[in-house]
Amino acid sequence: MKISDAPTAAETETGLQRNDAWYADRCGKVTASPILKVYKKLKSGGYSSERETYFYQVLGETLTGVPAAGFKNAAMQRGIDKEAEAREAYQRKTNYPVFEAPFIPHPRITRSGASPDGFVGDDGLVEIKCPTAATTVKVLLNDYLDETYAAQIQWQLACTGRQWCDYVVYDDRMPEHLRLYVRRINRDDALIADVEKEVVKFLEEIDAAVAAINTKYAA
Repeated sequence: MKISDAPTAAETETGLQRNDAWYADRCGKVTASPILKVYKKLKSGGYSSERETYFYQVLGETLTGVPAAGFKNAAMQRGIDKEAEAREAYQRKTNYPVFEAPFIPHPRITRSGASPDGFVGDDGLVEIKCPTAATTVKVLLNDYLDETYAAQIQWQLACTGRQWCDYVVYDDRMPEHLRLYVRRINRDDALIADVEKEVVKFLEEIDAAVAAINTKYAA
């Protein structure tokens, strides 16, 4: 494939994500962005309070069929606004065409899935971040990969069956030679297997909570 085959920024602005159908597809499901909350454990061996918060979000969506309203600050909105521009910069640098992805259900675990920022070739994905300048320089100086993003990428690989993901950090405010950072993350099957077990457990807890509520308030 050639870079000229890839969609333009204008084409991907009205693409497969962040529309009503996409939000409906994700509703009541475990998704990639918060996946670390599902399986991360404290030194004590228990789960963090973030898991509980996410549990009630997914439970609420399951019972109502209505997607929870997500918080979005100015930095997050900037990341969304710059994503298509970052995708084009990645394509120019690597000569890899990127094709936008819809919500992809996990192949074996129902009510879970992921929405990668794009497919690359036959085996790859791309995950794009357009962070604050402070985060960009931290990445550039230390090859820093936040554990939330590392978990997100592995879950995307689990759901899509792909083998690698290019982690892209883009900041157009930087000098031109520092605007685009690309780091390839390979699939970790051992980690994925552990996470899948935690996701199954999490969803079983959701099912048990739904049953308990329905029994308690049965007419």
